[in-house]
Amino acid sequence: MAEASAPGKAILLGEHAVVYGEPAIAVALDLRTYVTTVPRPGGITVHGEPLQDKLFPHLRKAVEMTGARDVELRIESELPSSAGLGSSAALSCAALGALLRSRGHDVRASEVARLAFDIELATQEGRASPTDTTTSAAGGGVLVDSAPGPGLLWSFERNGKRWHLHRVPVPELTLVVGMSGQRGRTSEQVARVAQVVQRDGLGTVRELGDIARAGAKALAAKDQEELGRLMDRAHAGLRTLGVSTPRLDELVQAARAHSYGAKLTGAGGGGSIIALTREPERVVHVLESKQCPALVAKLTPRGVEAAP
Repeated sequence: MAEASAPGKAILLGEHAVVYGEPAIAVALDLRTYVTTVPRPGGITVHGEPLQDKLFPHLRKAVEMTGARDVELRIESELPSSAGLGSSAALSCAALGALLRSRGHDVRASEVARLAFDIELATQEGRASPTDTTTSAAGGGVLVDSAPGPGLLWSFERNGKRWHLHRVPVPELTLVVGMSGQRGRTSEQVARVAQVVQRDGLGTVRELGDIARAGAKALAAKDQEELGRLMDRAHAGLRTLGVSTPRLDELVQAARAHSYGAKLTGAGGGGSIIALTREPERVVHVLESKQCPALVAKLTPRGVEAAP
């Protein structure tokens, strides 16, 4: 047997823009996905059933990349799917960790991040960034940018695009995550943004990148008020790109009454919102009054981990 786990994430600023070379900032959440491998003849199974590519495309790619044979995969997750919290990246990283360990390999965050990014590219038709997968592999706070800078973790180049992944210190923040109950598919929202960019150009994308740059400065200054204002601006930009929904807008507006700022997080089209606040209980109450399950999110420095 081999076991590994990896965390989910929340994007503070820069989602979608990062696909076009603009910066983004993400933080790892203390909500994890766990994968266990058990040797078992008869091919690759998930909880005893044959692996179905349509249900688990990320697992199929992980199996192919690691050369695994005759193994059963068992999955437990604290992350809701299609909620914008990096569930697919956490699954890819945890599965890679378990499969690599089962074959006697060391589990290195840099290698898991590289392989998991390639899985995301394959399952999203080439439109993906390494934001989610690096945050899940490395834990903590991550800044993705088109140029290298202080705190560089690693760099990737795919299809003529280059991303540089940095460690960014994150002060103590209190985030409330509200789950809209709507399901959003990342691949569909990435394609939607591509259509908007083709029609209207990169103006909004570049504005979101500028907001993320300002957000890095706000984090360094531990200025939560400024960070909240930037989150509000970012949500407006994501609305312009067409990835928000009336439900997400309603929840964001409700959360702002007791927050520095709030926005959707992740690909959009459903999923979750995040609110930066010093009154988390009040934000949770407001969101739950709108039939929106909510939780106070803890950040974690822990990335992908394999059992010894």
